[in-house]
Amino acid sequence: MINNDTIVALATAQGVGAIGVIRLSGPQAIGITNSVFKGKNLTTQPSHTIHYGHIIEGDVTIDEVMVSLFRAPKSFTTEDVVEISCHGSPYIAEQIIRLLIQQGARSAKPGEFTLRAFMHGRIDLSQAEAVADLIASNSSASHDLAIKQMRGGFSHQIAALRQRLVNFTSLIELELDFAEEDVEFANRDQLIALIDEIQNALRPLIESFRLGNVIKNGVNTVIIGKPNAGKSTLLNVLLNEERAIVSDIAGTTRDTIEEVMNLNGIQFRFIDTAGLRQTTDVIEKVGVEKALEKLKQSSVYIYLFDVNTTTPEQLLADVMELALTDFNGLIIGNKIDSAHWEDTAAFLYVLKNNPVTNAAKLHEHLLFISANANKHIDILKDRLYKLATLNQSLGSENTIVANMRHYEALIRADEILLEIKLGIGNHITGELISLELKRALHHLGEISGEVTNDEILGNIFSKFCIGK
Repeated sequence: MINNDTIVALATAQGVGAIGVIRLSGPQAIGITNSVFKGKNLTTQPSHTIHYGHIIEGDVTIDEVMVSLFRAPKSFTTEDVVEISCHGSPYIAEQIIRLLIQQGARSAKPGEFTLRAFMHGRIDLSQAEAVADLIASNSSASHDLAIKQMRGGFSHQIAALRQRLVNFTSLIELELDFAEEDVEFANRDQLIALIDEIQNALRPLIESFRLGNVIKNGVNTVIIGKPNAGKSTLLNVLLNEERAIVSDIAGTTRDTIEEVMNLNGIQFRFIDTAGLRQTTDVIEKVGVEKALEKLKQSSVYIYLFDVNTTTPEQLLADVMELALTDFNGLIIGNKIDSAHWEDTAAFLYVLKNNPVTNAAKLHEHLLFISANANKHIDILKDRLYKLATLNQSLGSENTIVANMRHYEALIRADEILLEIKLGIGNHITGELISLELKRALHHLGEISGEVTNDEILGNIFSKFCIGK
């Protein structure tokens, strides 16, 4: 997938800015740049130096620039790399790139600089994917997770496990070479012990994906409830702005309203929905249907009810009708600032003593607030954060898997290792053990890129921005 040519692209974002950076990589990067640069002779300058001059086309000066040189192999791609810092006019960047292409460079494809770094062994595939995650990070937690993966800790952990399997597979292969002599180089009990050890390392990684997915993609949190429960007021309080229209008239919210809030480094996408009720209004009915659809799609829900108009028995009936026991969320009693509200005991008793499976645990998710008086909102935020993060600390040094491709590869490897253990118990042949071990090695190797193909690489790097 790598051509021995020189690529060029704008490395900074499209649009007007103070500075634009144009990047070249390849064997002719310095020579091509030097052919349009008026200043020092770049071909004689050392690596990691910056030079002032002008980009010219014939007698016409296109821009005043600073040129940074990174000679192979001490660059991101391990090739000669040049970065031209020009004024941030899209026209200027376009003219410089056009001129460089005329001199022999070609336009880079999405992610091609990072692809070259991977193909030349500068980084492995999981680190390359972390580059894209770092660019796309929208919170401190997603940023920190991408930085950790870029450092290669996850890759090294998987590589160490894979190498141990490789060593054992080699013993099985050696055993097959002496099949006629009926010798056993690979002790089956030791193989089972190794598989147990590897599975004990893989399964925490697999389980960490739920948290990793939350960190990377954020948490869709739907706010549902009957009309006038205070859903829009709660959304406004959480966002600390008047985002949704608040009214005593039932059915004010007819469509979903979505806004994002950063909570302790996690992105929460709050979705305010139409009040749940039977209605003949066509538009409001569509809003209710959307609310139920968002409930099924969301990671976390907030079911809001008015403590003054809802009995404990009604609350339980609503919870069971919506099948909230099958979802992950909070049941919030609102408007406790009202003079008519007394205490939580009745609600707790009904939920706690309900005989229906799972419903009895709902009292653990019950919380009482006043959105209008901003009471217990901090407790609500803390409970939401713990729900989303599974009450785990983001500051932990444990590896967290956030990439779906990695997660699927870990799942497949774990399943195959389990099959090998069961097979050994059924006295399968060395040939089958060898075959299954190679399948497990294949899936582990997919994570770091030790095992890959052009289709997978093309799919991964096509999602990168051009210039990276």
